[in-house]
Amino acid sequence: MGFSPWMERNPSGFRCGVPRSNGLRAEATGFSQWSASLMRYSFRAVDRSGKPVTGEREAGSERELADQLRRENLVLLETTASEVVVRRRWWESLPNPLGRVSLVDRMVFARNLAVMIGAGLALARALEALAEQTTNGRFRVIISATRDGIVKGKSFAESLKPHEGVFGVLFINMVEAGEISGNLERVLKILAIQMKRDYDLRAKVRGAMIYPAIVVGALLAIGILMMVYVVPVLTQTFAELEIQLPLTTRIIIGASNILVGYAWYLLAAGVLAALGLTRLARLAPVRRWLDAAILRVPLFGDLVVKLNSARFSRMLSSLIRSGIPITRALETTASVLGNVHFREALHAAAGAIQKGTSLHEILHGYPKLFPPMTVHMVEVGEETGTVARMLLRVALFYEEEVDNTTKNLSNVIEPLLMIVIGGMVGLFAVSMIQPIYSGLGNL
Repeated sequence: MGFSPWMERNPSGFRCGVPRSNGLRAEATGFSQWSASLMRYSFRAVDRSGKPVTGEREAGSERELADQLRRENLVLLETTASEVVVRRRWWESLPNPLGRVSLVDRMVFARNLAVMIGAGLALARALEALAEQTTNGRFRVIISATRDGIVKGKSFAESLKPHEGVFGVLFINMVEAGEISGNLERVLKILAIQMKRDYDLRAKVRGAMIYPAIVVGALLAIGILMMVYVVPVLTQTFAELEIQLPLTTRIIIGASNILVGYAWYLLAAGVLAALGLTRLARLAPVRRWLDAAILRVPLFGDLVVKLNSARFSRMLSSLIRSGIPITRALETTASVLGNVHFREALHAAAGAIQKGTSLHEILHGYPKLFPPMTVHMVEVGEETGTVARMLLRVALFYEEEVDNTTKNLSNVIEPLLMIVIGGMVGLFAVSMIQPIYSGLGNL
């Protein structure tokens, strides 16, 4: 989505650029670079003789405009930002065949909507501009429908509710809080940062899994090729030599025969099994069991706890900072967490708080989900009235822990994979080559 960049307000107007401390630096966003965006400036300058010069020009910032004019022997006196000009990268113009609205799309939408509202654009006009600029067809329709709802007199949050499946409960609730408090621009900025952090966490976990997935996939493909093309040739050789085959060799040959003779049946069975297991995993009892089992897996369980702790802390902090009551904030946070046990704990916490129980006491009752540091930081926040700030510190800590854990996970998985691969290759070599040498020795 090629939208305008973040703007910073200065005494002379708006300066286009990326703020230094908002957590959304363009040079290192994790999404490649954002679309190149410029501002069109109306300016007044003088040349060396003092003759006034006026005009319009596109530039990335007032400083860049001043540098352009200086190279032409002009001195900038006054400037006013008139409109945003978007320059899209070529790949951003490509259609989205799946019609999926990604987390990046929503993050950039929130960020740039905050920019436009801060620049004084009416909400309906800002949404119209964003709908025109997005390259995602489905998202364009959704933004346009949201804009139509606002034109008809609905609030922004009410207009977003029909599209809850795209924006999520967290997004809509924070927008509603921003509208009520009159801080919609600030809330949208918080949302953008929240989604950026969420994206980074997911990217780190996915990155740690990419290498093992590639290795396992390659190993599986090579194994199938060996069973289909190599083993039948060796089997014929064994038959010609009339060799007495060991058990492992007979097992491999039997598996090869099944794979070659019933390939399509096995493929169909595999697809049906995958679909069946997917549906089974969606059942509430099975999902509870799976989520509990994951928490008990060495290394992975610790990673899941840290990941959910980071997301819980940041989301709850953002909701409280937006002015949402703690009980509603807990319910909203619970709805966006992945692990069912974390969701149940937060739902229980929302109910217990209504009865007068403090949040840290509730979290203390779930030691396997919420580490002691989280509980202590929340307790300090409740005592000092800075719960949101303490939760943000907890989020920053566990985000760093997730980063360290994913790195350590890669260091552990790689040697384990090498051992497994070496063992499988060794077993295959011994099982299929040793009989050949035995047969040749008997000649």
